[in-house]
Amino acid sequence: MGKSAKLPKKKCCVDKPRCDRCPLRALAEGTLPAGYTVKKRRLVKVAKAA
Repeated sequence: MGKSAKLPKKKCCVDKPRCDRCPLRALAEGTLPAGYTVKKRRLVKVAKAA
């Protein structure tokens, strides 16, 4: 069995270099789960369009 993917952290810790679970890093790499985005260094759910 392979590694299980973890959700990014809820808030970026602003460490340099970026940690493996950083939401900013996941956003840049395109590995954020569907339905999530990053606003003000925090992981947030995207509201569904009505």
